[in-house]
Amino acid sequence: MKLIQSRDNPLYKKLSKLATSARYRAECAETLLEGVHLLAAYLEAGKVPKQLVVTGAALDNSELAALLAHLPETNCTLLDDRLFGGLSELKTPTGILALMGIPSPARDVEASRFALLLEDIQDPGNLGSMLRSAAAAGCDSVFLSQGCADAWSPRVLRAGMGGHFQVAIHENAVLTDVAGRFPGAVYATAPEADASLYDSKLQGNLAFAVGNEGAGLSAALMAVAQPLRIPMPGRLESLNAAAATAICLFEAVRQQQQSR
Repeated sequence: MKLIQSRDNPLYKKLSKLATSARYRAECAETLLEGVHLLAAYLEAGKVPKQLVVTGAALDNSELAALLAHLPETNCTLLDDRLFGGLSELKTPTGILALMGIPSPARDVEASRFALLLEDIQDPGNLGSMLRSAAAAGCDSVFLSQGCADAWSPRVLRAGMGGHFQVAIHENAVLTDVAGRFPGAVYATAPEADASLYDSKLQGNLAFAVGNEGAGLSAALMAVAQPLRIPMPGRLESLNAAAATAICLFEAVRQQQQSR
């Protein structure tokens, strides 16, 4: 196993750019996964990384050793602990990175049946949580506007906890166009809406549109969606965008399961 100890190493330079630059990730169509659990989720989805990078200490991890045993053909490189720390955003780096290709979404708008439309979601943690909820609820597609955070950044991937590998992710989507082509109803939450989420029939093909954490949905996207209100008997005026997303998705799941 080759050991890298210099910042001038070409592979290390590439990994460093992938860790920090959304533009470079898009150009290469590659990104980095960090941690045993995220790598395990990737493998469970039937994917194989292009390259593994580990520290010496990580090789003593029995869970990692078991994963590596299933990847005998994958190139694995040993990285100096100090250099590895420069690639990780974690206070305590995990000692394992995987280089993966960013997939092209296999499902177009017309083939989608249960989707999420995200407009200008800029917080990586919120975006990752939304992707995780979408995957858990059984969504087939997620469409992100150009103003969203990079879906394939290491921070969003960590927050997504493997959700990225279960849904088709469309970045830089024109959401009004997506809403117009979606073969079903498109809903959006609005505090002033007359219809309650829980009193609405969320049946058949449907999508939820969710807006920016501060500004909410644009007027253009709200105009092509059916407004719903999440009842909030407490004194707060709004919910975290990721929490509102999860509530809507799983209310649709509940209703559709009851109708079977």
